[in-house]
Amino acid sequence: MNWRRFYAAAAGVALLAFAGTASAEEDPGPAAFSKALNGKRVALVPMAMGFDLAQGWAAYLKREVEGWGGTFETRDPNWSIEAGAQAITDLINAEPHPDVLVVHSPDLNSYSKLLKKAQGKGIYVILIDNPANFAADAFIGSDWDRLGQLEAEAAVKACGENSSKQIGLVQGDQVNSSSLYQYAGIMKVLAKYPDFKVVAKPDSNWDATTARNVTTTMLQQNPDICAIIDFWDGDAVGTAAAIREAGKQGKIALVTTGGGEKTADCDKLASGEYTAVVTTELHKQSGDMNALIKYMLQSGQAPGTSTTYIYTLERAYTKDDIKPDTCWDVKALQAGK
Repeated sequence: MNWRRFYAAAAGVALLAFAGTASAEEDPGPAAFSKALNGKRVALVPMAMGFDLAQGWAAYLKREVEGWGGTFETRDPNWSIEAGAQAITDLINAEPHPDVLVVHSPDLNSYSKLLKKAQGKGIYVILIDNPANFAADAFIGSDWDRLGQLEAEAAVKACGENSSKQIGLVQGDQVNSSSLYQYAGIMKVLAKYPDFKVVAKPDSNWDATTARNVTTTMLQQNPDICAIIDFWDGDAVGTAAAIREAGKQGKIALVTTGGGEKTADCDKLASGEYTAVVTTELHKQSGDMNALIKYMLQSGQAPGTSTTYIYTLERAYTKDDIKPDTCWDVKALQAGK
């Protein structure tokens, strides 16, 4: 008997039998996924819809949610805390109400009671970008203390040992968590460099015109400043304009933070308006957000019973660090490219 041919034939029969069994079975995953997610509702309430962060989150969420058969909607408080609270109230009381509520909180406390009420009605609550004094089902965003440390290190490096060692801050406000924690991180680093001093620290209230005005005054009163840390790229355009008008672009380093959008961050790094940007990696945050939404809707876990923190991996980018994929483009994203 030719044993080699016998074993080859036996192996062939076994493979055919296995293939027939595999083709007869179905992967249970897609059906379970569809059953848990189809028809679910997700709502986004940012601080406003008219800026790149909100537009980016909305575009990424809409693509995913509608892709798995859900419904996505937004509300635009347009920077009004009262309008934001009303929007959240309306969503909680809606029939049907959202299954997941994504909120960009303006401060630590304003929405806390409302968001707790949302969880009580069976709505998962995700805080994006800004922490709050509320145990959300998930927080996704920056460790703002760590981000402030990265900004301060970039400013110290840009100034150099032979500089005036005078640093100015353009803060956001005194109630927003991102501003408060960012400041704390900056001061932790500067404590390691006792020769460096913060000589001015006005608030911009997240407004580019205000940032421009306070920076103009800052430079008039402190003409030897070597670096300014602005707490958000949305108002850093005003700070950059004041530096340029004073004839000091390239002489005063401007460090800020942003979501990594092309025109808001990479283009300004390339032009020299910004010296360094600590990006909050919006596209990665959005991926984390979508993954958590899909998990929570399948978990069977009741809203308000646990809290997850997912922090963005961040770095300070300079002009030399820019690559084709460093930034995302809000117009291309909205166009579906």
